Amino acid sequence: MSKKIIAAGHICLDITPVFPENRTDAVGDLLRPGKLIQTEGADVHTGGSVANTGLAMKLLGADVTLMGKIGNDEFGGMVLNILSRYGAQDGMLVTEGESTSYSVILAIPGNDRIFLHNPGANNTFCSGDIPLQALEEAALFHFGYPPLMRNMYEHEGKELFRILKRAKEAGAATSLDMAAVDPATPAGMADWEEILEMIMPYVDFFAPSAEELCFMLDKERFEDWQKRAGDRDITEILDIEKDIRPLAEQCMNFGAKVLLIKCGAKGMYYRTADRIALLDVGKKAELDILGWSGKEGFEKSYVPERVLSGTGAGDTSIAAFLTAMLEGYTLEESMHLAAATGASCVAAYDALSGLKSFEVLQKKIGAGWAKRDETGV
Repeated sequence: MSKKIIAAGHICLDITPVFPENRTDAVGDLLRPGKLIQTEGADVHTGGSVANTGLAMKLLGADVTLMGKIGNDEFGGMVLNILSRYGAQDGMLVTEGESTSYSVILAIPGNDRIFLHNPGANNTFCSGDIPLQALEEAALFHFGYPPLMRNMYEHEGKELFRILKRAKEAGAATSLDMAAVDPATPAGMADWEEILEMIMPYVDFFAPSAEELCFMLDKERFEDWQKRAGDRDITEILDIEKDIRPLAEQCMNFGAKVLLIKCGAKGMYYRTADRIALLDVGKKAELDILGWSGKEGFEKSYVPERVLSGTGAGDTSIAAFLTAMLEGYTLEESMHLAAATGASCVAAYDALSGLKSFEVLQKKIGAGWAKRDETGV
């Protein structure tokens, strides 16, 4: 693929203790004070949107430059060493006096993941860290995880606005992925509805999860979801008409062009704007406006061979979708490849080991790869 891509935003080092596959303890029983929990080692790899989405795009054949900020410390050296294996270290900004972001991920079988996270140098990332020449050469500018980057939500999100506006003015198509927000943090107290309304005209492809989007747009609805879900994963109780479409409608009213709402293991809701609105998508992406306009649907997940960890599944799904879009695949084909990539990703502990080429995925799909058969979301 000749089109250049920038994957910018949040990057960290992920440390994932490996639990025995047959361990099925409830989280509350397992994580008790004073208890010794035996694991089988640890998986250490890069994480965050820059690494998960950017490297996935690179492995899928895209021409990607990764742009993130790390500290000049031990974890930073580990991040650079990992990125160098893919020839993807050159766009990173190493800063003195700041720590490299890291996450400890507790992927306990049968439970949703628990994250212990230090945002580190991600907090000071700003528009000035992105060279203008690189933006002018890019067909797509992808930015990920602003809720985990202090500069992106402070001051009503003005720095995030500047980054996306600058990318659009340089002629790139833009895509934005979000991250879960801790209500008890400053990010959780930011007015995300106001931020999203401000930035959406400068976002061509918007890809939040259902939980992230609902928390940002309708906290009362989000609290209702939590009550309805109880001890289950929220995505298990969601309904397209009742729960997802109202959020999608608000995004479209804000100016969303191509909207993807990740709904966990069940799949992904998608909706596209009309032809007139899609004319504003960055021209270098060469989107088939007529073929992509006015679409809505739900792409169910494919049944994975096994489930080891959901780490990076959403990021790699988006990576596949965006890569397919730039390669000229139809919306429907891009959604199939996104779902297939997500199902492949969960078969590994990290975001990249389970990746398969589009050719392999298409053969598997063509051979009748089964999808989840639940109704609704």
